[in-house]
Amino acid sequence: MKKLPYLLLLPLLASLPACLSLQSDEQKAEAAEKAMLARHDELMAEMDQLTILRQQIQKTPGSDTVAASRRRRALLSADAAMMDWMHRYRKPADTMTVARRLDYFASQQKKIDSVATLFRTSLDSARLFVQTVGTTSTQ
Repeated sequence: MKKLPYLLLLPLLASLPACLSLQSDEQKAEAAEKAMLARHDELMAEMDQLTILRQQIQKTPGSDTVAASRRRRALLSADAAMMDWMHRYRKPADTMTVARRLDYFASQQKKIDSVATLFRTSLDSARLFVQTVGTTSTQ
C-alpha cells in the first residue's frame, strides 16, 4: 500500500527532465539575446567617440590628405553599420521556437560582432592618426 503513492509519482518524475530541458533552452535563448544586446550597448556607449574623432581629424593639420579622408570614411562606415544593424534587428516573437530564436540570436551576434570589429579598427586608426598628426604638427 505504501508503494502506490510513489508509483503515481513516476510519470511526473519521468516528465521532469523534459520540462527542465525546455526551461534550459529558454534560458539559453534569453542569455543569447542578453549577450547580443550587451554588445550593442557597449558599442552605443562609444558612438560619440566616432563623432569626436571625425571632428578632431577635420581640425588637424593635414585634414585634407588621403589618410585623413580614409579615417573619416572609416568612422562614417562604422556609424552607418551600427545604424543599419539597429534598423534591421527585430526581436523574435515569443511564439517562435527556441531553436529558431537561438539561430536568429547567433546570426545577429555575428553581425554585431562584425560591427564591433569595424568600430574598433576605425576608432583605433583615427586615434592613432590624430595622435601622430598632433605630435608631428607640434614639433
